Amino acid sequence: MEKLGKDSFLKGRIKSVKFAAKGAWILATTEHAIIAQIGVGLLLTAFGFWVGLTPTEWMFQTLAIGLIIVGEAANTSVEYLCDFIHPEYHKKIGFIKDIAAGISFLAAIFSVIIGLIIYIPKFIG
Repeated sequence: MEKLGKDSFLKGRIKSVKFAAKGAWILATTEHAIIAQIGVGLLLTAFGFWVGLTPTEWMFQTLAIGLIIVGEAANTSVEYLCDFIHPEYHKKIGFIKDIAAGISFLAAIFSVIIGLIIYIPKFIG
């Protein structure tokens, strides 16, 4: 039986982080929906500095931006997996892909609600 020491555990974690970073880089540089959401997130970040968000507002805005990016990433991964498993049209695959798209849609709805809660008072108050 192979002895698992600290080195093998640490090396395994480093490899995992490398794979995760590679996946995030692929998403951020090749997927148009992710690129667009990152762009919107950067614009909202600049806008947040302009209106002077509080630390709590920053926290919620950052979570909302992250929620949308994670939702898009989940949708993208499910769509690629479905296309790999069943490249031609299939009713059940379409159903699965619609549900995956719902992840992004729900993330967007809740993020817009968070944005409205943060920004409406800035303009009416």
